[in-house]
Amino acid sequence: QVQLVESGGGLVQAGGSLRLSCAASGSIFSINTMAWYRQARGKQRESVASITRSGSTNYAESVKGRFTISRDNAKNTVYLQMDNLKPEDTAVYYCRANVVTGMYWGRGTQVTVSS
Repeated sequence: QVQLVESGGGLVQAGGSLRLSCAASGSIFSINTMAWYRQARGKQRESVASITRSGSTNYAESVKGRFTISRDNAKNTVYLQMDNLKPEDTAVYYCRANVVTGMYWGRGTQVTVSS
């Protein structure tokens, strides 16, 4: 079992920045890739960024150059630095951890970007 707790969401003006954190606990030794997803109201959940245990990253086209995912394996935490935020980035952001037997999700943190 893996537990994930996101934090760092909030309300920010367009052009501003936020840093999301996702702390993992439990069977953390089993975690491989960690990722951030988001779901805007009325839309499907979509992938934002992912990072492997060795540090390889992948980003959605819509956030490339603005968002940075990072991982501190010693602290069992993954981060999402979000810069130059846009109103269309407004969503609930979820952390996901992939393990050999499946995946775990956090409960999400709300990010709201005002124009």
